[in-house]
Amino acid sequence: MKIQLPEKVNTIIQTLQEHGYEAYAVGGCVRDSLLGREPGDWDITTSASPDETKKLFARTVDTGIEHGTVTVLLGKEGFEVTTYRIDGKYEDSRHPTEVIFTRNLREDLLRRDFTINAMAYNDTEGIVDIFGGMDDLKRKIIRCVGNARERFGEDALRIMRGVRFAAQLGFSLEKETKEAMTELAPTLEKISAERIQTELVKLLVSDSPELIREAYHLGITAVILPEFDEMMRTGQETKYHRYDVGEHTVQAVCNVPPDKVLRLTMLLHDVAKPEMKTVDADGTAHFKGHDIRGEQKAKEILRRLKFDNDTIHKVTKLVRWHDYRMPAEKKNVRKAMSKISAELFPMYLLVKRADILAHSMYRREEELENLSGLQKCYEEIVADHECVSLKQLAVTGTDLIGIGMKPGKQIGEVLNELLRIVLEYPEFNNKEHLLRFVQNRFDI
Repeated sequence: MKIQLPEKVNTIIQTLQEHGYEAYAVGGCVRDSLLGREPGDWDITTSASPDETKKLFARTVDTGIEHGTVTVLLGKEGFEVTTYRIDGKYEDSRHPTEVIFTRNLREDLLRRDFTINAMAYNDTEGIVDIFGGMDDLKRKIIRCVGNARERFGEDALRIMRGVRFAAQLGFSLEKETKEAMTELAPTLEKISAERIQTELVKLLVSDSPELIREAYHLGITAVILPEFDEMMRTGQETKYHRYDVGEHTVQAVCNVPPDKVLRLTMLLHDVAKPEMKTVDADGTAHFKGHDIRGEQKAKEILRRLKFDNDTIHKVTKLVRWHDYRMPAEKKNVRKAMSKISAELFPMYLLVKRADILAHSMYRREEELENLSGLQKCYEEIVADHECVSLKQLAVTGTDLIGIGMKPGKQIGEVLNELLRIVLEYPEFNNKEHLLRFVQNRFDI
């Protein structure tokens, strides 16, 4: 089978071959090409040492030379070229204590995680598939190269990568691979939060985010997100729900577009329900205050996983307001947009829809009809440029000072009062009208 290599990739491979070295495209780019997917990047592996590689190309960067990786620059593009290597003993479930360069391709491929990622290719020899990667692609399974326990013992992050690949590709996990994942899942505690975060997000924004459920059954979330395990163990004894909190969460995650903020929001929107649950004498469950407490818990989790401040701000705000309900009237929507923010309000609508669709059928159509009304109100408000924030208010603090108000705390209080009026009566958002109101109110 022939793979269409990018011209510059082929140039690097041929240059190495012309000087007596072996060279191949390797890993994910080969896998994706065989699946008919567009590779995100092209990695090259070679029998040449880093120094030998550097001598053949005019422009190189030592991006990971201690591990055998040199970036070759051709034009404005860079391509990682890595020397065949054998990894030494792993003592921290992540990094080898030493790297030994080799001239043997098989030894290099043997250290890789999964069979589908352990194939190499060049135009001269075609596909080099020593461990059955092509068969596993056809069977749509994720299987470790060699002994699964050894592979996961070398690098615990591979446990999450396996589930992530299954989610991205629509594959299933091979039996021995799953057993090793379950056995070694506790070693994920040795992996940095940043790396856990990266794999979690890739899983969530994949085509099969419901595999977070698989991560639970394998014992992965018990280490990286124990709050999810609590949700999976918390029932919802109410006519509004047909699932426990965890399964409702899984369904809700699947009901939003593959956006990081939206899927994190749905993953965490009910994270405080286990803690806030109460049960009436008749057995009916309640979760009062779970939205407010959920905002706090979501912030704690996202900080623990080292998310950036912008993501934390957006997700926690949506978690705080996800259960906010209102009749479909424009004044209600203006007030909600002011609280949630005009930027996040379209996401709030998507969050509400996902939540409703993961409920029971009780009053579902009524709720969806009201949500459609909210959407229509929102679109009209935007189209009419109605004011929903201080930024859109027709007057500023400078204007108030200009009519005689003294700078200070009162300026902000007056502006907020004017905003409340305009949210109720948008036609009042007129500079002359608002200044006259202030003058009359404060006898200026």
